[in-house]
Amino acid sequence: MDSFVRLDPLPGLKRRFAERAAQHDRDASFPHDNFAALQEAGLLGLTAPERFGGAQIGLARAAEIVGDVAEGCPATALVLAMQFIQLRQLCAEHAWPEALKETLARGAVERGELVNALRVEPELGTPARGGLPATILRRDGEGWSLSGRKIFSTGAPALTWMLVWARTDEDAPRTGLVLVPAGAAGVAIEESWDQAGLRASGSHDVVFSDVAIAGHQAPDLRLPADWARPDAAQAAWNTLLIAALYTGVARAARDWLLGFLRTRVPSGLGAPLATLPRMQEAVGRIEALLLANARMVASAAAEQDAGDGPTASESALIKTLAADNAIEVVQQALALTGNHGLARKNPLERHLRDVLCARIHTPQPDAAYTLAGRLALGQA
Repeated sequence: MDSFVRLDPLPGLKRRFAERAAQHDRDASFPHDNFAALQEAGLLGLTAPERFGGAQIGLARAAEIVGDVAEGCPATALVLAMQFIQLRQLCAEHAWPEALKETLARGAVERGELVNALRVEPELGTPARGGLPATILRRDGEGWSLSGRKIFSTGAPALTWMLVWARTDEDAPRTGLVLVPAGAAGVAIEESWDQAGLRASGSHDVVFSDVAIAGHQAPDLRLPADWARPDAAQAAWNTLLIAALYTGVARAARDWLLGFLRTRVPSGLGAPLATLPRMQEAVGRIEALLLANARMVASAAAEQDAGDGPTASESALIKTLAADNAIEVVQQALALTGNHGLARKNPLERHLRDVLCARIHTPQPDAAYTLAGRLALGQA
């Protein structure tokens, strides 16, 4: 089942992705070519169940892949991480019919179809902070009519399927994910994504205007309180793949720094900067931060695969610590290179813009630390 994984096409893909990452960043253009390459390599359906043709890889292997891809193009890695997460989660959901699971899984394995969840809204922000979505499901015969707007919809230009977080217009609203074909009538993408980092991720607004939803496309609608129970396994997948992604960005920054220090020969020194003990110590500190991230992610992911994974709070702390370490790596690299690091012709300034996005992903640092503190104080 893992033949295409054992062949390990990732080093070649990583190089190709890195070669065109700067142009996609400048243009804020979506890297469609990267996903064609990922599909050709058989990587887009790796977390799909074996019964649907997938490899059903675990979290440890998924984190390695996402981290490697992120070294070449973190925007590609983010969409891939979402693909891995959604395929794994939906195919494990008891409430979702087998036919829908097979449609999503075989589409990913055989045709490279992408899926992601669209949750964030202009007024709501992220639903992780609480509150009901403004995206509404209204009864329409045996099915529903869906209307609303989602923002920060990662991978929007390339998605085949959109999982839309919505609520019903019932007196006691229910909420849940609705499966929407990206090409359905009433679905429109507004190209709004113009951020400093991850510019190639295509995280645009998506507008839904009276989109027809069959009953089976909304199979798991619950009262909001019924979603409050934490899912530790899902939290591990959500957070550890993000931690692996930004650690990959930090490794790319480290690699560029090493090349710079080895080749930069100031006239007053007459030798490469790499010969200076101060530089050697600084690089050692960077190596320590990267080692801490690698060990944290790998051990937690292996424990999850073995069935004894971290709690949701622990996963949130690992993501927070890994994000801070990755940001510190890139900032230290910039401090060592000065204006050279900030030059647009070099990738370090792009790595800095990209790695700063690590703090934005759910859970944000304040939420992770507050939960851990409440648990420690017996206030949860």
